Amino acid sequence: MIRRITLNRPQFLNAYNHVLCDELAAAIEDYLKQDALRCLVITGAGRGFCSGGDISGTEPAHERAARVGVQIGHGVEMRDGMHRVVLALARCDKPVVAMVNGPCVAGGLALALACDFRIASDQARLGDTSGKFGLLPDEGGAWLFPRFMGLDRALKMTLLAEVYDAHEAERLGLVTEVVPHGELEARTMAFARALAGQAPLAVRLAKHMMQRSADISLERSLQDAALAVMITNPSQDVAEGKKAFVGKRKPEFAGR
Repeated sequence: MIRRITLNRPQFLNAYNHVLCDELAAAIEDYLKQDALRCLVITGAGRGFCSGGDISGTEPAHERAARVGVQIGHGVEMRDGMHRVVLALARCDKPVVAMVNGPCVAGGLALALACDFRIASDQARLGDTSGKFGLLPDEGGAWLFPRFMGLDRALKMTLLAEVYDAHEAERLGLVTEVVPHGELEARTMAFARALAGQAPLAVRLAKHMMQRSADISLERSLQDAALAVMITNPSQDVAEGKKAFVGKRKPEFAGR
């Protein structure tokens, strides 16, 4: 019921390259297709979550040149790389939880914010370091950061290349919950199991409605709700929820 994806380039603090992006986007898209999977957890191997794009220069030169040999190639590289990942998460109407186990900066922070929830270790550090290298918040950060922090704080973080400890990041709205490092996995997986145990139809429709709400009027949102209840209210899950309530037991939702 729960799928877990681990970014596995620990020697680079899980900085992404084109291979990692291809594999991550494909895994997210596969999660969306499988109804039996009800929650996705994304984390990083080793001591970091994701340090953004790989600027170590370790990729084969001929491969990189083929993608970015001309200026337009840089845009193509982003479009086919982390942009594909962020859009896959944005299109996903099932829950996604980021288990932030360590450094989570620049594109790594954009990746975490593209998830629905962020459970962070108290040893994690989050921020935007792109400015240190003359780079931009080009993985979705320019859209995501202001929506979570407000425009002034997002600009301050990016323009001054600030990185925050987990508790400060929580205060700024970047983190859902902070837990002691040794309890991170147990807490995150318990949270994921709780999400996976909810009624799948209601979860997917509620997420869809809330995602759309920022871009539409109240009237349009209410119209969405009126259409959505035509799916949920007659469902077996609602009947099961009522029976479980009367019987004082935990409901067993089947997504029908």
